[in-house]
Amino acid sequence: DFKGPIHNRECICLLVYLSINVSPPAWTQGDPRKLIYPTDSTGQFCGQIGTPLEKKPFLFYFNIMKCASPLVLLEFQCPTTQICVESCPNQFLTLVKAKLSTEATRYYFQFCKEGANLNLSVPEILKNRMCPAMVIPSKPFTRRCLPALETKGGVVVIGNKTTFVYGDINLNATDLLEASKNSNLVVEARQVAMKIFEDYTESWPWILLGLVIAMLVSLFFIILLRLLAGVMVWVIITMVIAVIGYGILHCYMQYDSLKGQPGANITIKDLGLQTDFSVYLHLQQTWLAFMIILCIVEVVVIITLIFLRKRLIISIALLKEASRAISHMMSSLFYPVLTFALLCLVIAYWAITAVFLSTSNEPVYKVFNTSECEYSRDTCDPKTFNGSNISARCPDAECLFAFYGGETYYHKYLILVQFYNLFLFFWCANFVMALGQVTLAGAFASYYWAFTKPDDIPASPICYSLSRALRYHTGSLAFGSLILSIVQVVRVILEYLEDHLKDAENGFAKFLLSCMKCCFWCLEKCIKFLNRNAYIMIAIYGKNFCTSARDAFFLLMRNVVRVVVLDSVTDFLLFLGKLLIVGIVGICSFFFFTQRIKPMEEAAPSLNYYWVPILTVVLGSYLIAHGFFSVYAMCVDTLFLCFCEDLERNDGSSDRPYLMSPELHEILAMTPTLPYRKGHSLLWNKTPCFSAFMLALL
Repeated sequence: DFKGPIHNRECICLLVYLSINVSPPAWTQGDPRKLIYPTDSTGQFCGQIGTPLEKKPFLFYFNIMKCASPLVLLEFQCPTTQICVESCPNQFLTLVKAKLSTEATRYYFQFCKEGANLNLSVPEILKNRMCPAMVIPSKPFTRRCLPALETKGGVVVIGNKTTFVYGDINLNATDLLEASKNSNLVVEARQVAMKIFEDYTESWPWILLGLVIAMLVSLFFIILLRLLAGVMVWVIITMVIAVIGYGILHCYMQYDSLKGQPGANITIKDLGLQTDFSVYLHLQQTWLAFMIILCIVEVVVIITLIFLRKRLIISIALLKEASRAISHMMSSLFYPVLTFALLCLVIAYWAITAVFLSTSNEPVYKVFNTSECEYSRDTCDPKTFNGSNISARCPDAECLFAFYGGETYYHKYLILVQFYNLFLFFWCANFVMALGQVTLAGAFASYYWAFTKPDDIPASPICYSLSRALRYHTGSLAFGSLILSIVQVVRVILEYLEDHLKDAENGFAKFLLSCMKCCFWCLEKCIKFLNRNAYIMIAIYGKNFCTSARDAFFLLMRNVVRVVVLDSVTDFLLFLGKLLIVGIVGICSFFFFTQRIKPMEEAAPSLNYYWVPILTVVLGSYLIAHGFFSVYAMCVDTLFLCFCEDLERNDGSSDRPYLMSPELHEILAMTPTLPYRKGHSLLWNKTPCFSAFMLALL
């Protein structure tokens, strides 16, 4: 008596989903230029196109020594005058020496404030802070002029000098090194990032080729599963064990080859964090750790297969049925591409909104001075500062740009708005993935419930299922995504709290946070499992989310033994398939990028870190294989739920025949289940605790 999706739908949750948004206020108040251009003492952007400072892209510090202040870390701004310049200084020059010649004065003038009068005496110029006391050789770093420090013979030098005079003080290059440290906290990280970027520019064609190969291998495996499901399962199992075994042997050979080499017995802990990660490959402990991890994985896989050997035949039958369903709708294999594209749009939208939110603040100016002053570090206004009491009571005080912030409620609670934006990101991402699950489930359900296959299957099942999901089920998808998103945001908040409390000595608070993180992790997994099966029931019957989730839950509970026996084993086999594809592509990329394939040794690019393209190819291969096999997993789950419904609705008679294939019925019907008749109460209907316990086990 089922006539399709229910037409009387309520879309309250969808309307809420579409109405709440933080992007309009963020985009109206945000200014991404704050992240691109450095800001001088007056709050202007250096190098901004279309402004008088367009040809002055670099920020110059009058007194770099003040950058050693803790304020640099607290407020991200040196407490000294800063101006925009066309280029950084490349020589030592003091103001006194600069006034001795016209050429030196002209060169020095570009590092003074606009309108500075160099005809005044040196004390007057320095008192009015028109020019710096001296300039030193500098190099631009993130558009900021920082000392060009070098090391020669183990000694820190700058411009081949170890000492210099700064005003009346004798300084050495190490003092400048300490002063520029706080302004240059990410120098090494930037160097590593630049090397990684160079590796990507050199190897990106080969990375794309590796990803294309991963896609072809995944598609080849899918086709083989369609033709030779039974043989391919055992081939996958054998090859996974062989690949892991080869990895163990390779790690042992590397470990053995490092014996007796100087420095190879140093521990990773003693070595510490190194920017050149290839250093770790020269340690015995690294290869020993790899070998132990692979041995554990090998043992787990073998033991699991020993205990599940009798269930593999049942899973193979389910995979064969899934292969037949996919063969009638090959376009379903490429549907993850649409999901991936939508997720990219969601990520881009969230990232742009987050950038605008982080820059939707105002410049804050504070009082900086060298002597004692009661107004020190107070907020000030540069337009009225010269006529205020502060400049009169503190003659050496300046009103300089400090950081971006604000005093309104919007600026004070901007971190909460960012968390809210993160929540919307989770909601949108989960909605996109839920839409993909419902679309695939609807297509595969249409295959199962077709009385005559393939004649009764819609002409384009994917498009038909997608249009039906967008027309009838968006409210249910939004509600299911909302529940999962709330749990995910709570987990992020717990991680945020743990990061801010990591230095706390309260052991109970750490223990409580760890317990809460574990509980919410388990809750997220349970909700994902329940949502997935609820979306399948939504695709079949068209009911709302809560009703579908309840029906799916009790249907699974009535077939809990089948779920554990079949679904889990099938997921494990699909995981082995993904592992095999990643292993094959990863090993090939390792031998190629390390130039161990003699015929292609010259074609391999010269890299700083060969692990960069290898990890990229491995990660991309896993995502590609996961995209292909996720269609298989969704097909298996949908067919399994349809099978359970078919067993309860029909009895195999001529009036109520089974819609499953005879082969599938012969194997799956023999799997154990719990007695059920319509109208009878069940144990877990009366005991919610047992129900929750079984769901946690799943």
